[in-house]
Amino acid sequence: MDTIFDANVRAVIPLVTAALVRRYGGLADCEDAVQEALLEASVSWPKTGVPRDPRAWLLTVARRRYIDAVRSDAARQAREERDAALAPPGSAPTMHDDSLALLVLCCHPALQPTSRVALTLRAVCGLTTAQIAAAFYGTEATMAQRITRAKRAIDEAGRSFGELTAGMLAERAESVRTALYLMFNEGYAPSGGELPVHGELIGESIRLTRMLHAALPADSETTALLALMLLTDARTEARTDPSGLPIALPDQDRSRWDPAKLGEGRALAAQALTEGPATPLSIQAAVGAVHAAATDADATDWDQILGLYDVLVTLQPGPAAALGRAVAVGMAHGPLAGLAELALLDGDERLARGHRLLSVRAGLLERAGAFDEAEKTYAEAGMKASNAAERRWLEAQSDRLKGPAQHPTARIGRVLVVPALADPEGEEEK
Repeated sequence: MDTIFDANVRAVIPLVTAALVRRYGGLADCEDAVQEALLEASVSWPKTGVPRDPRAWLLTVARRRYIDAVRSDAARQAREERDAALAPPGSAPTMHDDSLALLVLCCHPALQPTSRVALTLRAVCGLTTAQIAAAFYGTEATMAQRITRAKRAIDEAGRSFGELTAGMLAERAESVRTALYLMFNEGYAPSGGELPVHGELIGESIRLTRMLHAALPADSETTALLALMLLTDARTEARTDPSGLPIALPDQDRSRWDPAKLGEGRALAAQALTEGPATPLSIQAAVGAVHAAATDADATDWDQILGLYDVLVTLQPGPAAALGRAVAVGMAHGPLAGLAELALLDGDERLARGHRLLSVRAGLLERAGAFDEAEKTYAEAGMKASNAAERRWLEAQSDRLKGPAQHPTARIGRVLVVPALADPEGEEEK
């Protein structure tokens, strides 16, 4: 699928899935029908063009695929005939956005937390099983089994897809926030593919988070999540060069940062810290606010950021927070100190599967003047990167350091900084 096709599809996937679930129940069968419709669209739309109303097109095809499937089951004939008439695709929306309603359904209490998030990313966001597995540092086969079990568990527990209530939202808010957090990060730092950023996923995650924040205005955790998203997204326009390569944080043109998002994000970050206890989300938002306050890379208050990471690793021990803290140590106290912190993470199997640990180490090695070792480490990180844009960036850094004549004066902070992602059972660096 090309980028335009993805953008059109992602916006309507949850609406189509929700429409089927609302009428038919059976999340597993409805989601399968939507996937069949998407497959048909991937063949048809490149030839005929994206229809004027992608939602109506997909809803019509998904309905047909659903009915085709249930016709083979005689016991479900009566229900098929009773429910065959769907509401017109262009009918007025329900009181609550179907995307949020479907998201809450996917965070059903019958599911384990990780399964709730995985199913949300599949049904609401339209991510592939491979993308979800990468976000969770797991294998594709294991994740496919988890998603299948999750859909079956919701169907067995009985659907709960109707009028949203404040109580239902509050009960499932933590799982919903985690799903939105992962959705945003998959957009901001894609686990695979060619693009350095997926703007449609970023926009959808912020839209849904705003909706959740409006529904739960006193929830400081949702306030913190929205702050973190806005402070991070404010840098999006400055994160890539004309060729599509990522630009490391210290090299970004800060005049291209979005001042409106920075202002709103900083205000929300302060609100989250004053109205609720310190939490992993509010601390991460505070880190983003410190970066936002710096007029240039040299003005960044790394001592304050390190202090925030000291709190974060206490609240949420794990490789994601530890990796972020190692970067902060390297910036506040020098690259050798940062490398010593990284050495403590060498035995972590989850970090070993990806390229983040190697990428951070390469940047610190370069700053320490170990150019040959940095060049090799950049290359090794590039071989592990699943996203093509990040792989090209890492390869470019390796090429830049090849040969004695290419060794530059190490500049501060040549580390491709990305926001942390949730662990499979907690938090994890992407």
